[in-house]
Amino acid sequence: MADESRQGSNGEPVQVQTASSEGRRSNNLPSFLLSVRLKYVKLGYHYLISNAMYLMLVPFLAIASAHLSMLTLLDFVQLWDQLKNNLVPVTVCSGLLVFLSTIYFTSRPKKVYLVDFACYTPEADCTCTRETFMEKSGNFGSFSEENLSFQRKILERSGLGQKTCFPDALMRVPPNPCMAEARKEAETVMFGAIDVLLAKTGVKAKDIGILVVNCSVFNPTPSLSAMVVNRYKLRGNILSYNLGGMGCSAGLISIDLAKQILQVHPNSYALVVSMENVTLQWYTGNDRSMLVSNCIFRLGGAAILLSNRSSDRCRSKYQLIHTVRTHKGADDKCYNCVFQREDDTKRIGVSLSKDLMAVAGEALKTNITTLGPLVLPMSEQLLFFVTLVARKVFKKKIKPYIPDFMLAFEHFCVHAGGRAVLDELEKNLDLTDWHMEPSRMTLYRFGNTSSSSLWYELAYSEAKGRIRKGDRTWQIAFGSGFKCNSAVWKALKTINPAKEKSPWIDEIDDYPIPVARIASVGSS
Repeated sequence: MADESRQGSNGEPVQVQTASSEGRRSNNLPSFLLSVRLKYVKLGYHYLISNAMYLMLVPFLAIASAHLSMLTLLDFVQLWDQLKNNLVPVTVCSGLLVFLSTIYFTSRPKKVYLVDFACYTPEADCTCTRETFMEKSGNFGSFSEENLSFQRKILERSGLGQKTCFPDALMRVPPNPCMAEARKEAETVMFGAIDVLLAKTGVKAKDIGILVVNCSVFNPTPSLSAMVVNRYKLRGNILSYNLGGMGCSAGLISIDLAKQILQVHPNSYALVVSMENVTLQWYTGNDRSMLVSNCIFRLGGAAILLSNRSSDRCRSKYQLIHTVRTHKGADDKCYNCVFQREDDTKRIGVSLSKDLMAVAGEALKTNITTLGPLVLPMSEQLLFFVTLVARKVFKKKIKPYIPDFMLAFEHFCVHAGGRAVLDELEKNLDLTDWHMEPSRMTLYRFGNTSSSSLWYELAYSEAKGRIRKGDRTWQIAFGSGFKCNSAVWKALKTINPAKEKSPWIDEIDDYPIPVARIASVGSS
């Protein structure tokens, strides 16, 4: 079940020759210069720069050690006499040191821990194969033949497999997308994930002091957060928030909001629930810019428990290191590229602009420009700076240097928004198939579950046995507005997949699965 493989350099066998055979076969020895790989040179440079501070401290430590070794007992007696003769200055300095230390330790940000998380696992009767999807689309009777053919082409190239799930309202004959069914879907997904999370952590519902729920297109009254408070009878002074209309990146916005609240409320638990409602998102018109959402969004949700209690560190899985949020909404093109509106027949849908990929690329560039200095080793920052100076100041015609984020992170969870998004991220960040595997397999198995997809991806890495103590994970999400958000987590322990309850655990040995560029309807 556990996948112990890691990306790295493959060891090469070394042949040992006897003295008698050395002369005969000396011409067959490999050339050292030909065996040198650029990546090894770069790795050595990375280690040198990253440890430069420690290397520079060695001479000073050697001098200090030599000086201290020459001190005698008489020198210490004289030092004590000096302190006694200057009692007032010593007392004032000591008090000032204690005062400043107290201010430092009380004002620094509180550490936020991820105790555990849970993803909703849909029932088997919700499974929507590619053939089922086309059948349900045809049964609506509102799509033209040309647009049914268009949806088929999108679906075949989407990267979705045969086990993605739809809510019960869309699986019925005839379909029944209404408010009551949308509320039922929300309750099923949210409560299903929360029940598993509370069982895994042993935390009582009354101990939760902060609640953040995000869902983009379904915002009923009472709110989704009120539904959770009512179901679990949460305490009366709970700080509850309901985020709507913030797209697929809202999950990390919820994490960031919970982190900010935990800074001012000590010894608290924060419950974050991320989901999207598919029932009322279904578009029944013939505007092609709105039909893409029908083809890729599927049923899913996740619940995450955060804590700022120092006593929870020993049982928590991860520590939240950084959150970086980027908003490009001031630009009209970015603002309009994902837009919920009515079509010419007054049917509501979410329109996706052709500029979406370009906008996402710009948002990502802005986000990693902020995140890079926080996470990249000094070696990468120096290379980037030198390249930038050469291009901008000296007008050298060289390619921009793309930092190697694989030196900063062991795992990547890229929002499974679609195959095109994953392809672009893999190319622009120069990631390997191994690093993109959790995102691609999540898209294949569960489809685009919006803000919760990042947690299915992290659950995949855990189920494969890849998460080890000290590993760093980068979660990247995109959403309407337009937004690009990042979260960086550090594993506090090695995750044993045999002890985990996740949506992957019963089928993880079947993955990864090769995903065809075009999977025609009717194929597995």
